[in-house]
Amino acid sequence: MANETAKDQATAAIQFVHQAEKLSLQKSDILKAGSSDSTAIEARFITPQDPVIETANGGRLPAVPLKEALALNRLRDQVVHRDKGASVLDSEPSISGKDDSSSGSSTQDGASQQSTKPGALLSSAIPPSRTNPLFPELPLYGPPTLLRDIQCLAFRCSSAVLSLAFLAVIVLGSAFTSIPLMFRHIGLRLRFQDPDSRRPFHEEEKRRARARREEARDWKRQKRRRRSSNSEPAINNEEACGQGGMYVPTEGGPDPLICDVGYYARRVGLDVQEYKVQTEDGFIIELWHVYNPQKEQPTPNSHRDHKAPVVFPKAFAQESRRATSQHSDRKRKYPVLLVHGLLQSAGAYCANDDDSLAFFLSKSGYDVWLGNNRCGFKPQHQLLEPSDPRMWNWNIRQMGVMDLSALVSRVLTETGFKKLGLVCHSQGTTETFVALAKGQRPDLGSKISIFCALAPAVYAGPLIGKMYFKFMRIISPGMFRIIFGIHSFIPFMMTMHRFLPGKLYGALGYRVFSFLFNWTDDRWDQGIRDRLFQFAPVYVSAESMRWWLGRECFATQKCILATREENIQEDKEDEEGEDHYVHDAEHSTEQMLSNGCPQECGVRKDKAWYDDQVPPFALWVAGSDELVDGRRLLRRFEKKREPHVRVVHSKIIEEYEHLDVLWAMDSVDKVAKEVREVIWKTVPAEDRARCKIPRDCQMVEHWEE
Repeated sequence: MANETAKDQATAAIQFVHQAEKLSLQKSDILKAGSSDSTAIEARFITPQDPVIETANGGRLPAVPLKEALALNRLRDQVVHRDKGASVLDSEPSISGKDDSSSGSSTQDGASQQSTKPGALLSSAIPPSRTNPLFPELPLYGPPTLLRDIQCLAFRCSSAVLSLAFLAVIVLGSAFTSIPLMFRHIGLRLRFQDPDSRRPFHEEEKRRARARREEARDWKRQKRRRRSSNSEPAINNEEACGQGGMYVPTEGGPDPLICDVGYYARRVGLDVQEYKVQTEDGFIIELWHVYNPQKEQPTPNSHRDHKAPVVFPKAFAQESRRATSQHSDRKRKYPVLLVHGLLQSAGAYCANDDDSLAFFLSKSGYDVWLGNNRCGFKPQHQLLEPSDPRMWNWNIRQMGVMDLSALVSRVLTETGFKKLGLVCHSQGTTETFVALAKGQRPDLGSKISIFCALAPAVYAGPLIGKMYFKFMRIISPGMFRIIFGIHSFIPFMMTMHRFLPGKLYGALGYRVFSFLFNWTDDRWDQGIRDRLFQFAPVYVSAESMRWWLGRECFATQKCILATREENIQEDKEDEEGEDHYVHDAEHSTEQMLSNGCPQECGVRKDKAWYDDQVPPFALWVAGSDELVDGRRLLRRFEKKREPHVRVVHSKIIEEYEHLDVLWAMDSVDKVAKEVREVIWKTVPAEDRARCKIPRDCQMVEHWEE
């Protein structure tokens, strides 16, 4: 009996070594003495479906398939003889409940039950055996071997050629579709007419262009005076001086069109500092803090480096260096985190001078933080190099569950608050809607006082049926990887970003994105349009784009949290009940959403995406947006399919397209001012008492839940 036990233990140990070798950073780590620091020792489940690998030195490697993670944990459990009190699950953050799939399906058999209690054995910490159709498992890329390196090289070569050909087709298509517009403009010029005169804000654009030219001349004069007298520049920003404090520009002159958020912040009297944040799967992402250099001291570099891959540490209030010294009058600013959209960076919130949402909220009296998703402009990981395919093995769920959680945790740690306001655009809303769903990371909702969704991307719009998107949907996953690779998605775009002059790149970027997403610049300030595209695109994984546009996921299901069949069933229920959702232009929908719904709709708690931990929502829907269908999301709330969701504010702006919520010349009046009020309305009562009241929010009453 003892011999059999010893034999079983030896077999388990050998199997554990082989399994750990498969999931380690380097294959040689297991084989060479003294080189086991990056050996895989355990799979930690961030959510029931998101295991990450912990190495011997405390590092993290990205997600692996569930069966591989479970095999590692079971073998480890056998080898180390863990007591029943041992736990494989992270105690921080907590993981709530079973895998209530986002589509509302329940677990089908006892074998797929998962224990999420702190005392669970490794062998009992088992995620559901089935794969959610909306979030299929990611592929497994093991440690580097000769064969794997050859395969990676093959994918790199094929994707370099084929993805570049795909990009060339898109560029040529955008150029071809621009020809009629070009001839129309030429015709108007020949008739001595201004083709821009039909733009809705033409006169305001001319006024702003004159103002920018005058400011550039003033800046040059100030620089000449400084050189001759070594004096400080004169303050010449009357509008800034009236916004609750002095905002002295420290940059100016003609716009050089550069990818530098700090530069554009300094043009309006603010500044930006970069923080490094480590996610629970080891990615190093960027968090930018907007502050007023006239009133706040910059944070030392050492304090802004990344910390351990742990979110919401118990002692985050004590760790906050800034919490007690942010304002001399002890009135603090309430923190607000902004998260960007697909193929963008947080610079999208900072490219519109004082009308930029980030700068507007900062000058209104909020403590503004700008979150960037993984990879971005500078792909970084604690252990992996960009050439390793494991660094690109992620999709929207990892961005929501891990990136968003890490960003929220760091902002709360730095500020000492228990909650923050969250403002997201496009893909940023997607990752938030996913992260807050049951079976993902619903406890994140307890850290958010309000979720403001701009152009919420939950349901697909008609644009998903365009030819080039349809092509990406019909090809197989294997062919998708041959064309677009297993690393970054069309990295040549970033090469163009680095080497093309800003003006040429901005013009080309607008034409390509306009062709792809069918939007126009009619409501933007043409004088700064090239600047708007200096912060896009960024590095994203081919796997992430496959989730958006490939065969299995969003492009096919046409929803991020429900299958196509469930959407069809909802449509039938709506048609049987009453007419489809209709809404007048630019009218708030709070009253509609609070009026209830027909009795036959009922409350479908079993199919709801969210539980009682979900924060309040505020939504701004672009009525002319063909990329996503915000009306359908509002209809879901109207029909009370989400009984726990409380909509504080919602609005459809009929003439707006997808990016107009950020860049339209009237977006301050139609979006930004409302965002400012909604955030303050939902600030917890204890924080309202100790926070500075934002500008023009003195009469905003507290929203009672």
